[in-house]
Order: sequence, then C-alpha cells, then structure tokens
Amino acid sequence: MFALRYSAVLILVAAAALGFFIYKTSTPTYQANQGRFAFKLGLDLSGGTELVYDADVSKVPAANVDDSLTALQAVIERRVNAFGVSEPVVQLEQGGALGNGVHRLIVDLPGVTDVNQAIQLIGQTPTLEFKLVKQGMEASTTNPDGTVNTTAFTDTGLTGEYLSSASLQFGNGSGALASEPVVQVNFNQQGAKLFAQITDANVGREMGIFLDGQVISVATIQEKIDGGTAVISGNFTADTAKSLATNLNLGALPVPITLDSTNSIGPTLGAEALHAGLIAGVLGFVVLSLFMILWYRLPGIVAVVSLIIYSVLMLSLFKLIPVVLTAAGMAGFILSVGLAVDANILIAERVKEELAAGKSAEAAIREGFKRAWNAIRDSNIAHIIAAVILFWLGTSIIRGFALVFGLGVIVSLFSAITISRTFLLAIGINADGKVGRFLLRSGLRS
Repeated sequence: MFALRYSAVLILVAAAALGFFIYKTSTPTYQANQGRFAFKLGLDLSGGTELVYDADVSKVPAANVDDSLTALQAVIERRVNAFGVSEPVVQLEQGGALGNGVHRLIVDLPGVTDVNQAIQLIGQTPTLEFKLVKQGMEASTTNPDGTVNTTAFTDTGLTGEYLSSASLQFGNGSGALASEPVVQVNFNQQGAKLFAQITDANVGREMGIFLDGQVISVATIQEKIDGGTAVISGNFTADTAKSLATNLNLGALPVPITLDSTNSIGPTLGAEALHAGLIAGVLGFVVLSLFMILWYRLPGIVAVVSLIIYSVLMLSLFKLIPVVLTAAGMAGFILSVGLAVDANILIAERVKEELAAGKSAEAAIREGFKRAWNAIRDSNIAHIIAAVILFWLGTSIIRGFALVFGLGVIVSLFSAITISRTFLLAIGINADGKVGRFLLRSGLRS
C-alpha cells in the first residue's frame, strides 16, 4: 500500500519536473528552432524552403552506392551548416518501394524563404575526380582547338569522397613558381592509400584533376606519392585558388546532383499551420478527457492524469532527442493520444467486468489489467510495425509522421500499463474506504 502510493507520488513529482522543464525552455527566450532544448520545427511549421535534388549514381559501383550517398548527405550538411542556417534537415530517399533506382537528396532550410538564396546556400559544390589518361591516347589529350579532350581519361575511383582538406599555398613544389598560387589537397586515410597505389602503378602517365567534369590540371606522375597530399596548380589567382580551396573544404561531392524541384513556405503560412495543429490537439484532448471523466468517473480521472503525463513525456522527448516536428508529425502525436485513450478504455472495461463479478477493488484492478494486456499488446505491436514500414518506405513527410507516431505508441503503452495501473491501485486498493466505495458507485459495477 505504502509502496504503491510512494510510486504514484514519485511519478507525479517527475512529471511536474518535466513539465517545468518544458515551460522554462519554451519561454520567449527559447524561440522555436533556437536554443539547445527548443522545439525543432520543420519548414512546414516555421516557414522555409525545400530543395529536392536527383543524385546521379550511374557511374558508382552498386556496392558503393550507399556509402556514396551517405557521404553526399554529410557533404551537403557541412555546407549548409557553414552558412548558419537554423536546424537544416538533409535526408536521403533511396530507390523507393519498387526499387526503381531513383535516389534523391531532400534539403529543408527552415527560415530561408527565398528560393534563390536557398539554391545559393547549396551552391555549385564541385564534384572532384582524379583520372588517368587512357593507354594509347597520350597524344590525344588535347583537342584541335587547344582544349583538353576529356574522353581521353579514365576513372581511377579517387573522388572527393576521400578528400580531407584543401588549402591555398604559394609555390608548393610540383614545379610551381614561388609566387604561384596553388591548392594543396589532403586525402583521408583511405584516400591516401588509394592515391599512393595509383601513383605507384602509373609512374610516367598523365593524371587529370576534374572539377564538375572540367579539367583543371593535368600533370605527369613522376613517382609514387605517399602521405596523401596532392597539389592542384594552374592559371590560378590568389582569389580563385582560395575560392576553390573553400569549395573543396565545404565538400566535394562524391556523386553529381541536379536540382529537381523547389518548395517555398512563407513564415505566415507556417505559423497558421502550427496554430491550427495546436488548436486541434487541445480540442481533441479536452473532448477525450470529458468523455473519460463523464463515462468512467474516477478511472476516467486517472486516465486523464495518465494522458497528461503521457503528453509531458512526449513533449520532453521532442526536446531532448530532438525530434523535428512537422504538420504530419503533429498529426501522428495527436493520433497516438487517441491510442493511449483506447488502452485506458480497455482497462476500465475489464475492471468493470471484474467488479461486476463481485471481486474486491484491488483484485478487480489487477485482473482487469491482466485481461486487457493481450489486446493492448497486440494492437500496439501492429501500430509499431506499421510505423516502421512507413518510416522505411515513406517519403520525408511520411517519415516524420511515422517517427512521432511510433514513438507515441511506445510511450502510450508505458503510460497506460504502468502509470494508470499504479494510480488505480494506489487510490482504489481499499474497497471499504471512501475512495473505494466511490469507485464502486461510479458506474464500474453493472
């Protein structure tokens, strides 16, 4: 008896502490998308721009596609973060349910409502490639008009994916004059190993450095180059060499991307969507609470308290994980509240049946929870499976819904089984007391 009531008090204290945390981190000082524990809102709620890019993986070996796309995502994230955009979201859509080979990169930029500005943030991030002159085509590297014949080169597998850093140097060896600006490129551990293998096996052959498919430098490999450092030289000025080094540091893309579509949402429209979602959530919660209290009386009040604690837990998780909330995600949260109510209704009905059979309040509550558990478990497992499938196969919007919905199902399961059970046992364990008699008079006994 004492242990149950002690547990109930601890749950209430913990919920109050989390509620205070939510309040303090939701004051005007912590605006949306600002601060460590602020709510992170998607662009459909805060306003912003969404850019959808097609990734060309046609030249990437099938075994390396996933790694290349992951590297692509990391590169774009670094580039966007470098411009100080608040809470950008960069996601990949790979293949699709039918495996049609379409690979897309989706970039959400909250607060950036100018499409042209958003495109500039991504910019012309270069695709960097190191290629060798094909055997037998050494004399055909130059076209009649003096330009480089790009078809005379073959891929080596060494791309910007292996780039570690780049910096502006002046006359850093390789025959460069002391005052000539050059760009020194450093590779990561894998890149350094690959670069050493390529130079060791192709001494005397020409290697071209391609940026976005254009040759920026061609040099003859004089010897094996260890250490993972290469120098890009050419007709650079200090400004152009610095610009190239900056672009490479922000990330040379492992695969080319082309802009497929854009979507811009103004801050006013986003605020309206957020307001409508909050109104829907509050009204839904009030209606559900009234229904539970009027129909089940004391167990209904316990269910409402459990739902409030559930909501506090969910809002805390949104801040701590953090979860980027979208309109679809808010819909998933509201729906999960309904599922939490459903679990409490099952429990209340089972307790009602046990009380009608003449059992004591404590025995009825324990047996009611036991009988309701199978139905609650099966339905929640089905919902979790559905959420996983939606997250796995869905688009970014569907994934936002699936993530919040799945998280809500798990938390609602804990709320209904653990919190509601503790409160009911702590309150109604004595059927001969005032509370116990009220429990029996509240309509649970038929």
